Amino acid sequence: MKAYCLNKISKIALDGLKAPDTIVDDINNADSILVRSQVMHDISLPNSILAVARAGAGINNIPVDRFAKEGIVVFNTPGANANAVKELVLCGLFLASRDIVGGSEWVKENKDDNDIAKTAEKAKSQFAGHEILGKSIAVIGLGAIGLIVANACVHLGMNVRGYDPYLTINNAVKLSKSVNYCEKLEDAISGADFVTIHVPLMDSTKGMLNKKLFDVFNDTVLLNFSRDTLVNDDDLLEALNNGKVRKYVTDFANPKVVNMPHTLVIPHLGASTEEAEDNCAFMAIDELKRYLETGSINHSVNYPDVNCGPKESEKRVCVLHKNIPGIINKITSVISSNNSNIANFINKSRGEYAYSVFDVDGEVDTKAIANLDDIIRVRVI
Repeated sequence: MKAYCLNKISKIALDGLKAPDTIVDDINNADSILVRSQVMHDISLPNSILAVARAGAGINNIPVDRFAKEGIVVFNTPGANANAVKELVLCGLFLASRDIVGGSEWVKENKDDNDIAKTAEKAKSQFAGHEILGKSIAVIGLGAIGLIVANACVHLGMNVRGYDPYLTINNAVKLSKSVNYCEKLEDAISGADFVTIHVPLMDSTKGMLNKKLFDVFNDTVLLNFSRDTLVNDDDLLEALNNGKVRKYVTDFANPKVVNMPHTLVIPHLGASTEEAEDNCAFMAIDELKRYLETGSINHSVNYPDVNCGPKESEKRVCVLHKNIPGIINKITSVISSNNSNIANFINKSRGEYAYSVFDVDGEVDTKAIANLDDIIRVRVI
């Protein structure tokens, strides 16, 4: 692996690299990219780049589809920063329940009062809050973060409802039996004291928290540590003003939200811990190394995940291609034309893209494969 870093990456993770793996100073000498927040939409990568790994879960800064067309596999690191985000969600939960921020600001404003202790005793009633024990919370999205948020809220003595139409078997097994799973989103949020959202930003989820759902709220605290555009800001302002939403706690500042009443806006600190940055970097490096050295793909966002296992022959031929009927026959015909033997074969598809891996004994004409229609990239390990 010869990786180029577009952002500052965890020193601990980089220091763990052993030769021949290395970080290069010139992108033209790299075969892979490590990135965090750098926007890549206007960046043209050299042909030598085989993969990009985002040390984090969000991929809005990466032109995922363009890179797929260029034969560049894009990875992210889901779950590596989950605990950091979970802890900040819980912090937001407590801050929304108790007016700790307001009370702290009052103390700062009255710091010159020589009798501050007595004054505080008289003033503290205006910052009285509520306990979360026995309160209800709806956790929307039970992926890597939502799952552990839901389980943590159970341990805090809350009544937890969960909703996720795409709940995986693996996460379902890990979900506390005390979580009341709801088949409908409206059932999960109806009457909830708190609603926390943990879903990815897609065309289908953009603005999903809107007037229709806010009308189901009733003096509810909304926590958003996923993406700001999951919430319709205009509808949110109306809900804050009419009391449907009692307080909005978010990790995303934008010009509209920072000027709304009853909000607590945090400057995107969800994954900003040293531990989370280290975990993401280690995971991103591991993904790149596995792909470059073995051909296996894990946690890609533009190509299918494929576990190739150990190489069973002289060569491993890795082909990124369009998901077109008949293309496998064309590739195998080229391989067999040299009297080479295919010892093992794997093919997976994801939407319009596919990935095929052939373990081959004998010579392989990679140029002939690359010249086939709908082939994107061919490499031999």
